[in-house]
Amino acid sequence: MVMINHWKELVPVDQYRVMTKGILNDYDRKIISMLYQPLIGPLSTSLYFTLWSELESNQLLSQESNHYQLMNILNLPLNDIYEARKKLEGIGLLKVYKRAGEEHAQFMYELMAPLSPAQFFTDGMLNIYLYKKVGRAHFLKLKRFFSDDIVIQEGFVECTKSFVEVFASTHSDSLYVSDNGQVDLKLETGQVYVDHLEAKELNGFMEQFDFDLFYSGVGSYIPEKAFTKEIQRTIAKLAYVYSIDALPMQNVVRDAYDIATEEITIEALRKAAQNWYHIEYNDKLPSLSNRIQPLDARSDTSDVSPQEEEKIRHLEETSPRELLRQYGKGAEPTLTEMKIIEEVMLDQDLAPGIMNVLIEFVLLKNDMRFPGSYVKTIASHWKKKDLKTVKEAMDFARSQMEKEKQREAKKATSYRKSSKPTRKEIVPEWLKEQKQQQQNEDVEKKNIEETDEEFLAEREKLLKELRSKY
Repeated sequence: MVMINHWKELVPVDQYRVMTKGILNDYDRKIISMLYQPLIGPLSTSLYFTLWSELESNQLLSQESNHYQLMNILNLPLNDIYEARKKLEGIGLLKVYKRAGEEHAQFMYELMAPLSPAQFFTDGMLNIYLYKKVGRAHFLKLKRFFSDDIVIQEGFVECTKSFVEVFASTHSDSLYVSDNGQVDLKLETGQVYVDHLEAKELNGFMEQFDFDLFYSGVGSYIPEKAFTKEIQRTIAKLAYVYSIDALPMQNVVRDAYDIATEEITIEALRKAAQNWYHIEYNDKLPSLSNRIQPLDARSDTSDVSPQEEEKIRHLEETSPRELLRQYGKGAEPTLTEMKIIEEVMLDQDLAPGIMNVLIEFVLLKNDMRFPGSYVKTIASHWKKKDLKTVKEAMDFARSQMEKEKQREAKKATSYRKSSKPTRKEIVPEWLKEQKQQQQNEDVEKKNIEETDEEFLAEREKLLKELRSKY
């Protein structure tokens, strides 16, 4: 994952306008507050409502503003606003359009409607993340809030009058409209009628799934007609939610396929995917919040170098699984490695960014090995230190490395006569940088001391020569 600094995409003077293609209502506000907010957090929710407030009643386009004003309204730095904006984009509540200008960029923020409760609770992804986030009791409470008993109409017969039964056309030319009237009936060019905004399904899943590899293993077993567009979208979404690659997904779909009807139903697919996940991950549902470091636990990088800031942001914006993939040169982490990470994050309640620092620390100190017992020992120690941010974890790791270095130096002094070669330690780049900085300071100090000694010796020599002459 390549980290992008917000200032490369957005600066305070950049202008923006808010638009929408329909009317949002109070029910949409409740859906966002109660169903979306647990997933995207209060900052993203506040940003959405703030942008919404810039649209006046029955208008589809706001007045122009700039991001500096938005920073003042939300009382947030631009980086936090940018991160909150990305969450809105990812979850389907915001579309962003950009036009480059000579002095500054111009943005168009299109507000999207949330899914209806029926869409949300049957989504197969968002409902699972919400269940994991709020817990069973509150999830059931939310379901009750957004549902009601079916109205029983048994015994009633509809007797509604039709239009023709109520109204009559008394003249044959009663519907005649003049040419001017025909023009009046049409909407002016460049305008649209304001209507309720319809929600859009989340997208981006189809492009992430390797359908070519998937079809290579099921094409001869399941007919092509079974893979409707809706089924394909469901396969791609389930693959993302449960982290199922193309090959294991073949078995999932086989389990969901009904030979008698030659069909695949969405319900059967979801059940088969859940069964697969329960077997692989011991009944633990996937968690959205543990993907990357939460915004409220991000490090303050105002007093660090640009290189260190970039490293910190990378560890904050990368999931532990993705970090393992990066160190594995693109190879998927093993099930054992993932179970170690899951157990550590669950048992020690480590934030994803802290887990990433621990992963780097362990891999580079153990020749790219990831021993479970060692990981758990280090994690327990770090948990007791109550490390909250990536920067705190990096600083603590540096202090531990320095203590270890001092212990090794004492051992080297005690066993100087030993001929056994010492193993060269591999350490993270951010530890190397601090070590190099310390070495540079030591060299500079030594040079100053040597320069001072040379100066004093030269001065003494000159004094002796003067004394001999006078």
